[in-house]
Amino acid sequence: MTSTTTRARRVLLAATAAVVLPLGLTACGGDDGGSDKASDKKNEQSKSSPKETDDKQDTAMGTFGDACKTVPKSGKGSFKGMAQDPVATAASNNPQLSTLVDAVKKAGLVDTLNSAKDITVFAPTNDAFKKIPKADLDKVMSDKEMLKKVLTYHVVGEPLDKAKLADGSYPTLEKQKLTTKGSGDAYKVNDSANVACGNVKTANATVHIIDTVLMPPKK
Repeated sequence: MTSTTTRARRVLLAATAAVVLPLGLTACGGDDGGSDKASDKKNEQSKSSPKETDDKQDTAMGTFGDACKTVPKSGKGSFKGMAQDPVATAASNNPQLSTLVDAVKKAGLVDTLNSAKDITVFAPTNDAFKKIPKADLDKVMSDKEMLKKVLTYHVVGEPLDKAKLADGSYPTLEKQKLTTKGSGDAYKVNDSANVACGNVKTANATVHIIDTVLMPPKK
């Protein structure tokens, strides 16, 4: 009888173990798998998050044009950096606009531009200034009143986004009008200057970087 009882107990223990062990393994496997997946997902998000954020911020800026690729990706001269400063200060941090900034300083327009509200600036690049014969450029740069006249012709007293560039005529701070036209990502100003990088935001202005210096019409 003792042998029979012992045998019965062994059968019962074996049956119990057969049920409990798979349940325990299943529970452990489920916890480990879920934890690993959650951890992997968190790490993946952590790695991709900064780039995704930068991409969204760049897209939100709404810039357009091939020359936008040459704008610094970080720092004060980047799109995000320029958006923090008023227009003359922002331009001084962009290496493409150093000649323009020098001209603005010589014309005494830094405070005028930095204190203006909701303006648009058509900003010629360094290469745009190089298109002007040196003798002519030197003459303009040395004549404060003439320089002021040329530079204020590049400023419109209202914000001009991409849509408004399609077909427009706008009075400038120089008191004469300039015209814009185009579509898609290709726009011209006065039929002479191309918008190389448009819709660059600063704290108080919209900037369209152009490849040619605009000359006010002779009165």
